[in-house]
Amino acid sequence: MSTSSINVRLDSVLKKEAEELFAALGLNMTTAISVFLRQAVCDQAIPFRICMYPKPNATTLAAMREAERLAHDPNAKSYANVEELIKDLNS
Repeated sequence: MSTSSINVRLDSVLKKEAEELFAALGLNMTTAISVFLRQAVCDQAIPFRICMYPKPNATTLAAMREAERLAHDPNAKSYANVEELIKDLNS
């Protein structure tokens, strides 16, 4: 099988992070890109979901963890309705 080269320009931090990830998976960049391309050809599509929703930042992740903790805490304060909440907030 003959081979071809491609040149890709990308952010140096992204490249470093990708190389570290692929190394941890036992792959190099060339193999990882080849896997991606083979899967795209096989699926006749991008082999993962592409969406507009950003990755949550640290503040959002902390709020999500706190909400999960409160949801499972039987001693956490709760309200039967919005009026109860507003009354508590105003007192």
